[in-house]
Amino acid sequence: MCGRFVLTADAEHIQLAFQLSSTPEPHAPRFNIAPTQPIAVITNEHPHELTFHRWGLIPSWAKDPAIGNKMINARSETADEKPSFRSAFKRRRCLIPADGFFEWKKQGSSKTPMFIHMNDNHVFAFAGLWEVWYSPEGDELRTATILTTEPNTLMSEIHNRMPVILPRNAYDLWLTPGEAPTEDLRQLMKPFDAQAMEAYPVSTFVNRPANDTPETIERVS
Repeated sequence: MCGRFVLTADAEHIQLAFQLSSTPEPHAPRFNIAPTQPIAVITNEHPHELTFHRWGLIPSWAKDPAIGNKMINARSETADEKPSFRSAFKRRRCLIPADGFFEWKKQGSSKTPMFIHMNDNHVFAFAGLWEVWYSPEGDELRTATILTTEPNTLMSEIHNRMPVILPRNAYDLWLTPGEAPTEDLRQLMKPFDAQAMEAYPVSTFVNRPANDTPETIERVS
């Protein structure tokens, strides 16, 4: 799964990396993004704009928005079939920019937080799904989830799942407006190249979502 991630790239870097039509509003670096918080997304509705959605997908038909707290991730193998995700998989896909993410490695009775990022430290994109939910009063809430897949060789030493990270040449297909061939989309749901990634241990400082400072990604021995 993916339950915490990082986005520290500045607005100009994000604009260039994702070919946005304009520079996004400046934002503070985020070192410990947690579920239910706003996350930056690039949707297939507006593929050249950066917007913000709440992390934790709420299906349009949901009665209680609290369901989103349990839907921060979606298994890519079944997302096109599950009632909660299938409509979004067909019609509402997004890129979720990140610099890295955290996973907790089991070591005996303890868990060691690990920070995973690209070797070149560049920003990358999770494959995501987005939805629009309306409250009984008519208020609109836009939410998103991160797709997961089998781990690559690096991640298999840490966890049995990893987020779907899309290569840049897949962005256009994933952001196809409206529906796209399901088989073509499924071909993108695979582990990212392990040789392009690095993982190292960090302190348990990251365990508390309120700790959103550079200390969360500092390497420990």
